[in-house]
Amino acid sequence: MLTAKSIMKHYPPLSCSSKTRTQTQTPKKPNFAFSILHSPSPKARSLSITNTAQDDVGTAGQFRVDILSESLPFIQKLRGKTIVVKYGGAAMKSQELQASVVNDLVLLACVGLRPVLVHGGGPEINQWLKRVNIPPVFHEGLRVTDSQTMEIVSMVLVGKVNKQLVSLINRAGATAVGLSGMDGQLLTARPSPKSQQLGFVGEVARVDSTVLRPLIDSGHIPVVTSVAANESGQPYNINADTVAGELAAALGAEKLILLTDVAGILEDREDPDSLVKKISIDGVKRMVEEGKVGGGMIPKVHCCVRSLAQGVRTASIIDGRVPHSLLLEIMTDKGAGTMITE
Repeated sequence: MLTAKSIMKHYPPLSCSSKTRTQTQTPKKPNFAFSILHSPSPKARSLSITNTAQDDVGTAGQFRVDILSESLPFIQKLRGKTIVVKYGGAAMKSQELQASVVNDLVLLACVGLRPVLVHGGGPEINQWLKRVNIPPVFHEGLRVTDSQTMEIVSMVLVGKVNKQLVSLINRAGATAVGLSGMDGQLLTARPSPKSQQLGFVGEVARVDSTVLRPLIDSGHIPVVTSVAANESGQPYNINADTVAGELAAALGAEKLILLTDVAGILEDREDPDSLVKKISIDGVKRMVEEGKVGGGMIPKVHCCVRSLAQGVRTASIIDGRVPHSLLLEIMTDKGAGTMITE
């Protein structure tokens, strides 16, 4: 809740230098609250408290109005534009951060943007695998997915996580529709080149956005999970970052945003304060070649670069651990991570 104290922290009293002050000063008015509170009259003290509360409410209202006013240029620029958000990691584990992401999506939809949410659900999959005594196995950072594991992946992502997110968005005031890559043949999968080691881990062979466009045009928020089937109907587990990037390209999205568990791309991986705020495709490729970008960040960077090459205007890797990082990235110049541009 906003208080006068918290507001004044963000908006300190305006001060004037000696050069800008006028020669004629208006006499300072006596402190109304001070004089009344020191009055012996209970009625006067009550009047003081009422006036102070009204001042606080007025200041809080002004604070909100200032924020809305500052957001206007960003809303005007992005109104009617599609943005694809990949959701996972820390922001999915924490209920507070989950509420933050959902509220951000609903707000963006309310002011005229067209969000599409793509999600994974690794931690939930691990929990259910343990329940049925199937040990999670990974190879080079990717989940090894045999037929039993694929059954659990489909059950958790399509039947549980997807519907939970749809319900949360609906409760927050928007209208969401949950889909997997198999619905309407939205995604067609093909086996990964490393299928011998990974099993039913796939790649996106084709995107058919026909089923999505009417939903987006009618103001719904599509919630897409990263399970798809090949031509013969065999389900595959696909990396959610990859799905988000390919959907962004197919929809001609203005922005692709990947929510992660790190601040973004760091100039020095050991220094969290070395965040790169904005970088070109050439610049990020150079960082990969120099070894400054490594580990799990490499597939995210490749996903962003591929989407930009297919027409997406900007791709951002942002810190999902920061409350309302989505709004910070979209509605402010400062942003909440690293933006990659052509």
